Amino acid sequence: MSENKYKDSFATPLKKAKGLGSAHDGSHHWMMQKVTAIIITPLIVWLIWSIIGLQGASYDEFRFWLAQPANAVLMIILIFSVLYHAVLGLQVVTEDYISSEWFKIMNIIGQKIFIMTLGILCIFSILKIAFTVGV
Repeated sequence: MSENKYKDSFATPLKKAKGLGSAHDGSHHWMMQKVTAIIITPLIVWLIWSIIGLQGASYDEFRFWLAQPANAVLMIILIFSVLYHAVLGLQVVTEDYISSEWFKIMNIIGQKIFIMTLGILCIFSILKIAFTVGV
């Protein structure tokens, strides 16, 4: 037992800290927030440019615009990226500001169910428009 004591006294602070805490996937979470932000930026520029070009368009003209494969795919990527970015951000806020462990877990589960449902509805709507325009 005394051998273990000496072994620990010579360990670096990093060695002592490894395996402690919940920092197993924090860097992945942080990286995915940055990646989704990079993906979202040009897509928002594309969306704003498109909306300006569609100014004064009728509902049917908008539906035909959204039914174009490139526009439908870009919109789906934008929705997926924004919602995934939102889930990551909401999780960080929840983990940082809610102290009750059971409430924190229930909140995160509820957020993910809500965002996933919202995403499914949005993507379904885009696909419905894309596949039914002109039918």
